[in-house]
Amino acid sequence: MMPLTMAKTGETVTIHQITGKDEVRQHLAELGFVVDGTVTVVSEIAGNLILQVKDSRIALDKTMANRILI
Repeated sequence: MMPLTMAKTGETVTIHQITGKDEVRQHLAELGFVVDGTVTVVSEIAGNLILQVKDSRIALDKTMANRILI
C-alpha cells in the first residue's frame, strides 16, 4: 500500500485503508472517501490533490491525502 499522494494525475485508484483519528476518518467518509471506493486524481499542485470522487471534485491537502492508502 502507498499513500494517495503517490498516485499519478489521471490515474483511478482504489482506497484500501484510511488512517488517522476517528473524526478525520469520519470527515473523509462524509466526503466519499471510503475503503474499496475509487478515486481519480484530476490534478496535483505542490502535493495538494484535486480528486474526482463519485460525482464530486474535492481538493485535499497533502496531509489529508497521505492518510488515504491505496
